[in-house]
Amino acid sequence: MPRRMLIAGNWKMHGLGSDLEEVREIAAAAETLSTVDVAVCVPATLIERAARAVPGLAIGAQDVHSAAQGAHTGCVSTAMLADAGARLTIVGHSERRTAQHESDADVRAKVEAALAAGLAVILCVGESLKTREAGQAVASVATQLDASLPATAANLAVAYEPIWAIGTGKIASSVDIAAMHAAVRERLRAAYGGAGDEVRILYGGSVKASNAAEIFAIADVDGALVGGASLKAADFLPIVEAAAAAKSSPP
Repeated sequence: MPRRMLIAGNWKMHGLGSDLEEVREIAAAAETLSTVDVAVCVPATLIERAARAVPGLAIGAQDVHSAAQGAHTGCVSTAMLADAGARLTIVGHSERRTAQHESDADVRAKVEAALAAGLAVILCVGESLKTREAGQAVASVATQLDASLPATAANLAVAYEPIWAIGTGKIASSVDIAAMHAAVRERLRAAYGGAGDEVRILYGGSVKASNAAEIFAIADVDGALVGGASLKAADFLPIVEAAAAAKSSPP
């Protein structure tokens, strides 16, 4: 069965209550594009308000703690996210792996906890510019992915985000994206067998309206994890529309 495209916005540390109108506009347009799954991962402070404002849109978190509860000041558990109305969470984003020093083991524990709680997960992997220039990009991402994958493929998506392309305006070439997504698919099949073909692989890293169609035409690109361009409906919706157009185009 063909995989549905998924376009997920990652607002990062942006967004106040006054920005919920952008979420409402995204939700209204998403209802008319039934062939594409759309999600917006807002700051924790907005999850409950966004979920109440747009019950038909998948609202997600940007991170979660692996423990169910306890002395973890400032952290949020899976139960708390679900209680606030989140349906999914991002895990292992490079900005957390780097700035918060999260290991592959930390990431895997978070993924397992989120899936066990009924949340869908977008698991992020990606390489630095130094690693790519050394010719080790595929090997590095494969190692990172193998060590971060949960036991089950259900409700899992993987986002490949080259670290050097996040928020920089740079984008990997179509050839590089195709090679990496093929390598990720190979690792997913090795881990899950046939179920590995059901896991969606998203591309992330300066995705915008002007390059979305080209990216979505690449084999094994099943959508995008969108950063800056997801903050405004006017920037985000053309990407969703490009995904819908790609899905309706013949192979």
